[in-house]
Order: sequence, then C-alpha cells, then structure tokens
Amino acid sequence: MDFAALIPIAGILSGVAIIWIGYKYQELKVLGRRAQDEAGLERAEKKRLEARLAVLERIVTDRGIQTAGQIEALRDKDVEELRSLQGN
Repeated sequence: MDFAALIPIAGILSGVAIIWIGYKYQELKVLGRRAQDEAGLERAEKKRLEARLAVLERIVTDRGIQTAGQIEALRDKDVEELRSLQGN
C-alpha cells in the first residue's frame, strides 16, 4: 500500500485543524470579554439596588414625623452616591 499520497492530505487537514482551533480560541476570548462586561454591569446594578434598599430600610425604621424631609434628603444623597458609582 502506498502512503505517499496521504502525506499531502494529512498536511492539508492539519492546516485546516490549526486554523479551526485558532478561530475557536478567538471566539472564546470574545465570549470571555463579553461575560466580564456583563458581570460588571450586574455588579453596578446590584450596588444600585442595595443603595435603594438601604433607603427603604431607613424609611421603614424611621419613627419620626419628619419622614418626608428625610426621604428627600436620602434620595438626594443616594443620587449623588449612584453618580459616583457610575463614574468608577
């Protein structure tokens, strides 16, 4: 049996395999970056929701008559905190 004809075919197939592996590697890098970006957005959203929850907890635990004024003060404070978080 003559294997000489199989040598060029093996070379071509190995070249195709190397190109395919390189493509898959690049695809995984892009997917990894996208996942990191989404995780960053989710962290920012979580911080925003935690800040809102803190405001609600302060409102619920408040027993004074000046609740409305304190709500506005907390909203203003939280808006400033959120702006500083978004700047990071």
